[in-house]
Amino acid sequence: MTALSSDDSPVYIRLRGTIAASILRGDFRAGDQLPSVRALAAEHGANPLTVAKAYQSFQDEGYVEVRRGVGMFVLPGAAERLRVAERETFVTQHWPRIRAHIDLLGLDTAGLLDRERA
Repeated sequence: MTALSSDDSPVYIRLRGTIAASILRGDFRAGDQLPSVRALAAEHGANPLTVAKAYQSFQDEGYVEVRRGVGMFVLPGAAERLRVAERETFVTQHWPRIRAHIDLLGLDTAGLLDRERA
C-alpha cells in the first residue's frame, strides 16, 4: 500500500497518507465506509487515538463525515478535492526537496523520467 508521506513523518501523518492514497486509488469511493478506528489501529499497529487524529483531519477538511454510531464515510467529491490538495502539497513541499536532492547528486531529470518508463 503506497502512502503519501515519508517514513520520518509522525505516525498520524503516515496513517493520513495511507488513507489518502486509498481514497485517491479508488479503494474507498464516495459513500464508502472507512475502516473503524480500532480496525485501522490494529492493522497498522497504531494507537487508536493516533488513528482518530488522522481521521479527524479528514473530517476537518471535509473529505469524510461521521455518522454517529455507524462510522466514517467518504463524501462525494472527496477524491477530486483531495487530489488537488495533495498535488499542491507535492509541488510546494516535496518537489523542492526532491529537486534539490537531484541537483545535489548531479542527476539528469529527463534521464530519470526515461528510466522510469523503461
